[in-house]
Amino acid sequence: MNDLPMSDAPPTDSPLRRIRSYVRREGRMTDGQRDALDALWPRYGIDVPDAPLDLPGIFGRDAPRVFEIGFGNGDHLLARAASEPQHDFIGVEVHRPGCGRVMMQASQQGLGNLRVSSHDAVEVLRDWIPAGSLSEIVIYFPDPWHKSRHNKRRLVQPHFMPLVTRALHPGGLLRMATDWAPYAAHMLEVVSAVDELRNLAPEGGYAPRPDTRPKTRFEARGERLGHEVFDLLLERR
Repeated sequence: MNDLPMSDAPPTDSPLRRIRSYVRREGRMTDGQRDALDALWPRYGIDVPDAPLDLPGIFGRDAPRVFEIGFGNGDHLLARAASEPQHDFIGVEVHRPGCGRVMMQASQQGLGNLRVSSHDAVEVLRDWIPAGSLSEIVIYFPDPWHKSRHNKRRLVQPHFMPLVTRALHPGGLLRMATDWAPYAAHMLEVVSAVDELRNLAPEGGYAPRPDTRPKTRFEARGERLGHEVFDLLLERR
């Protein structure tokens, strides 16, 4: 972990600084990823807007929209954008090499229904996304912040859920997965307390692995370590 030192010190314009659920992991960037960021950002990238995004204007149509938080190397995002041309996809990832890879692959595949942002997903969801404009929010394998003193940095928290329910239209879906059992239990506890969400799994527990989720390197790593993968599927009432 590098680039952004994390601090809970409050800024001058807020009584409490929001605790971020990530740090930037820039890592090694290939020449292709760097070239993609430079050349393809005008086509696929979304910059910080002055007002909520005009999503039909960005995509040139009004279609169901899927919003993925922390897409990593983009395997899930790319697979679904390619197999579901009737949907538009917005992916948010602070790891810029991942953004470069996704844009490079999207260009090679001729995908026009995909856009990316390398910004704080909480701020994007809160300030950029119009209310009721998403048909699906996907959060797969977020950083579990294993140490108990770091649990407060987890993305899925009670104060995060109003952003989710605000952005989803009625009938919209929230999909989540983790291979860290304590985080899975925490996620289930958090979403179970949200009246606006209905758990679609049997008996209100964990859901079967969806066909739309390709097995990621995180899942494969977890299986090698003997971790079970827990999926959650919820619907906006």
